[in-house]
Amino acid sequence: MKLLIKNLLFTLVIPGTVAVYLPVWLGRRSDGLHGWWNWLGLPVVLFGLTILLICIWDFMKKGEGTPFPLDPPKKLVTAQLYQYSRNPMYLGIMTTLVGWSVWYASWQVLAYSLIVSAIFHVYVKAIEEPLLKKQFGETYEAYCQKVPRWI
Repeated sequence: MKLLIKNLLFTLVIPGTVAVYLPVWLGRRSDGLHGWWNWLGLPVVLFGLTILLICIWDFMKKGEGTPFPLDPPKKLVTAQLYQYSRNPMYLGIMTTLVGWSVWYASWQVLAYSLIVSAIFHVYVKAIEEPLLKKQFGETYEAYCQKVPRWI
């Protein structure tokens, strides 16, 4: 139960801010061209959020931890979406952001999503991957050989 609460708090604060609160705030302030095509963004948002929630669930159930770097999983998560990408949680957030940019027809949200994507890439390469190599050693190295970083 304690792990579930920690994951819920993490989800509401970190991914909630990056993938929902900020893009909605930016989108509501933009002057995008609105029409029927905006509705195409909503299934993309829901798809991205579904990916994110599946990943967080896997971190809790299979990894016995949270995505929060100060409370990381105790076990390497390699099942479900993690067998196709080493970083599906970030892909879920990026997908959600693209969906918001379509929903709001907002160049500001699109620019925000590109900045967030660049930050994710730098963070993964410079910080996250070295930490995972240190924590999981050869198991992580073998996993990296089999599964691509992004897609």
